[in-house]
Amino acid sequence: MIVQDKNVKGGIAAVTSNYYGSRLEKDFDITYVESYCDGGKFTKLIKALRAYREFRKVLRTNRPDIVHVHSSFGPSFFRKYPIIQMAYNAGIPIVNHIHGSALDELYTNAPAWKKRMVEKSYGECSKLIVLSSEWKKKLSVIVPADKIEVVPNYSIIVPEMISEESLDKRFAKKQILYLGRFDELKGVVDIPAIASLIKKKFPDVTFVLGGTGETAPTEAEIKRLHLEDTVLLPGWIRGDEKVKLLKESAIFLLPSHMEAMPVSILEAMGYGLPIVSCEVGGIPQVVSKDVNGKLYKPKDVEGMADGIISYLSDKALYDEASRQSLKIADEGYSFESHINKIEKIYKSLS
Repeated sequence: MIVQDKNVKGGIAAVTSNYYGSRLEKDFDITYVESYCDGGKFTKLIKALRAYREFRKVLRTNRPDIVHVHSSFGPSFFRKYPIIQMAYNAGIPIVNHIHGSALDELYTNAPAWKKRMVEKSYGECSKLIVLSSEWKKKLSVIVPADKIEVVPNYSIIVPEMISEESLDKRFAKKQILYLGRFDELKGVVDIPAIASLIKKKFPDVTFVLGGTGETAPTEAEIKRLHLEDTVLLPGWIRGDEKVKLLKESAIFLLPSHMEAMPVSILEAMGYGLPIVSCEVGGIPQVVSKDVNGKLYKPKDVEGMADGIISYLSDKALYDEASRQSLKIADEGYSFESHINKIEKIYKSLS
């Protein structure tokens, strides 16, 4: 399995980190090869080159029956290209687990040489895994649909978060949570404007934006709107600190302009948080509009603010959305279900 370093700040590492020690390792003999880490360009290059050397050694000394590649679009596609070529030339079935959402840049609007490269690499894979039915439809213009399997990301379920005591505390705290990278496609820069509108109704509201990346535009908006005490940027959140925030926050906000199926939303649903987000990618597949969350067009600052205000103004509505979030996560996106689908694909290729 070709993975990222477990400490990488991003969704792919969040998905694969729970594979370690899981039933997947008990049912299959898995060798992990890490091909990516956080850091500068030189650090990332060295990590990739070492991965190619390690993968060649695996092919010689412990030839796998299947190679499971976790990839995205952009630079991730090019990093994984040599590994897919090596596995294909060795006659080993390849499962390409695609986590990205920027298909236009990689293929649709790409030059002819890049399209040919994508078609060759994806065509050499035995199976492509995508995160939603929408992405299966999009990728079926590149490879036959019967080669594409839908395996959604998963949620860890924490049922005690919908107890009356927990719901009361979270509703009273009025803390809005964002977890993810800071970049243009995540829409984080829209959050200060949303916070400004909500603060007029609820002066004690707090926004916690956990993540790293291009923070300067968001910081400038916070300063411009005088929200330094309302919108907090603690940096990348993980481990016990992340669990604490998920347990105490009232609502999860993800104003993305483009997504596949965000792990952050599924994590939040597993903790029973109502979701306020956008109608993009696989989000409408997991967030049922007006059931466990509110969905809007990207950049609809007023709409997202109204959605949050509606939950903070109506305890019964808030409680029901919380319960529905956990129910949807448990019934459709459990870790057990995710592993079952992965294992079914492995068995179909063995």
